[in-house]
Amino acid sequence: MARACWGCYRWLVLVCACAWGHPRSLDQREDVRNCSISPPYLPVTAVNTTAQLTALREQMHTQNLSAYIVPDTDAHMSEYIGECDQRRAWMTGFTGSAGVAVVTMGKAALWTDSRYWTQAERQMDCNWELHKEVGTSPIVTWLLTEIPVGGLVGFDPFLFSIDSWESYDVALQDAGRELVSITVNLVDLAWGSERPPLPSEPIYALQEAFAGSTWQEKVSNIRSQMQKHLETPTAVLLSALDETAWLFNLRGSDIPYNPFFYSYTLLSNSSIRLFANKSRFGSETLQYLNSDCTGSMCVQLEDYGQVRDSVRVYTSGDVKIWIGTRYTSYGLYEVIPKEKLVADTYSPVMITKAVKNSKEQTLLKASHVRDAVAVIRYLVWLEKNVPEGTVDEFSGTERLEEYRGEEDFFSGPSFETISASGLNAALAHYSPTKELHRKLSSDEMYLLDSGGQYWDGTTDITRTVHWGTPSAFQKEAYTRVLIGNIDLSRLVFPAATSGRMVEAFARKALWDVGLNYGHGTGHGIGNFLCVHEWPVGFQSGNIAMAKGMFTSIEPGYYQDGEFGIRLEDVALVVEAKTKYPGSYLTFEVVSLVPYDRNLIDVSLLSPEQLQYLNLYYQSIREKVGPELQRRGLLEEFSWLQRHTEPLSARAAPAASLASLMTVSALTILSWSV
Repeated sequence: MARACWGCYRWLVLVCACAWGHPRSLDQREDVRNCSISPPYLPVTAVNTTAQLTALREQMHTQNLSAYIVPDTDAHMSEYIGECDQRRAWMTGFTGSAGVAVVTMGKAALWTDSRYWTQAERQMDCNWELHKEVGTSPIVTWLLTEIPVGGLVGFDPFLFSIDSWESYDVALQDAGRELVSITVNLVDLAWGSERPPLPSEPIYALQEAFAGSTWQEKVSNIRSQMQKHLETPTAVLLSALDETAWLFNLRGSDIPYNPFFYSYTLLSNSSIRLFANKSRFGSETLQYLNSDCTGSMCVQLEDYGQVRDSVRVYTSGDVKIWIGTRYTSYGLYEVIPKEKLVADTYSPVMITKAVKNSKEQTLLKASHVRDAVAVIRYLVWLEKNVPEGTVDEFSGTERLEEYRGEEDFFSGPSFETISASGLNAALAHYSPTKELHRKLSSDEMYLLDSGGQYWDGTTDITRTVHWGTPSAFQKEAYTRVLIGNIDLSRLVFPAATSGRMVEAFARKALWDVGLNYGHGTGHGIGNFLCVHEWPVGFQSGNIAMAKGMFTSIEPGYYQDGEFGIRLEDVALVVEAKTKYPGSYLTFEVVSLVPYDRNLIDVSLLSPEQLQYLNLYYQSIREKVGPELQRRGLLEEFSWLQRHTEPLSARAAPAASLASLMTVSALTILSWSV
């Protein structure tokens, strides 16, 4: 899953709720701060932000602003952001990954979702109001009560998506306030010399062995798409960091968990302009990019900060620029005349890299074999050490990273590991810290969601295990999650079908008995790129499935305060063999770690599901077994053989058989409506 971490503070709330004897909804719980007394009561973790606010308000005064908005992103709409872009965290003290801050001359407020309410209370001082809402509307409503008609609301246009800018602009204009674009970030000015420096590590070219195509082939492909486009754009502007990294087969280390570097690209019919810090390119990389010439296949390096001015100058001619609106900031959008704009949701690079060619497929599959070795070694280690009481959630993540670190081509984790025992696993995005964690126990479920960045691929896998005696409900819930995973993985569907049209197959076995999960069912994944690679997946904003795409498949179930289950595999979209001619697709799972036999209720599996599972286990034996033997990992090989033995069907007990017949009848009725 690898979503933004829920954080240990959220876990503390749950523990407190359980101690009260009755878990209360978070919005009913009183703020842990008490700002109404003198001196106010604050947790020791609260950050004094008086100096930050004073410095920002001085900058606001010079711009005649009534308010200033501080969002939680960078100029590339990245999922993870670098230290130098963590402006909202510096202003507020709140370090959660989601939240928008707004400062007026007299007040300061933060809006965030329920994952982070307690964390925000524990980290923010009494300078800040906490609003337990998200979205533009509640922020605008607050602004209208705090600033007068005619007031100016400042923002950095590079930190606003086009859609975000439009939602604020329309609402404020209708109410007689004005949204003002200020290209020099006022928080940066207030932060001054204390702001972490921009990254300076070298930008390097990916070895040819790990690239699916040369950058010249990719540039030619995108130019060909430009020529075939009905609106005949003369250039493509790339803003997402993985777009430029993919196009030139370049990598860096500017962003946590992602091998990217700060950059933009303006690719025209006759020129290639790469905007980045020039000093970070060594002579070999410059030679690789043909940067010493000016032809149509020569990459001209320009300063990262000049992109806006360069785009403005380019659009003064008889041109049209093609952009993907999802990742282009308003800071670039506002300087492109609308008659010279070709706008799609995603750029042609984002769409093209979503479909992996045969070499990229082979590379990504190979990374999953090695990743499976690391995860299996970890599961074997847990099986031996958890009963001894010597493993906690955090020490477990350290051990797993050690195992991954011993694999060829490993470059680091692909996201913050979710290592959750017992009730913590009920928080779908929980991650432990060195200070806050729980011991792993044979009497509780353990959920592990983790992944690695390798030069040949990015991995993401989730397994849930229980070393003791799970309850009947735990086994049923686990098995129904497994059924959902199997049913979607083995589904045959028409080509060009949207993921959201088939997502329900992952939920049906849970829905049949009144269970569900609250997160998405899957996301795209890259070749040493994003662990969440848009636009592939099963959500409404994702594009139609096509042969060569990789997506995760990850149903789950979470019993609040008790346990959580998720089973996540990465799968390749492939052609399906059907009885009659037609264009149909299905999935080939490339994650290669067995599910926990201790949690599978075989009586709930249909013959087709059981056959699929046993074929999958055979595949694991054939692909991972030889690798374990080659390395002399005989204990792990023996474990793998035991955990991939074919499962046999067995008759369900009489009581459960009756309930199953009822479920089957209800299922038939529900699908016939």
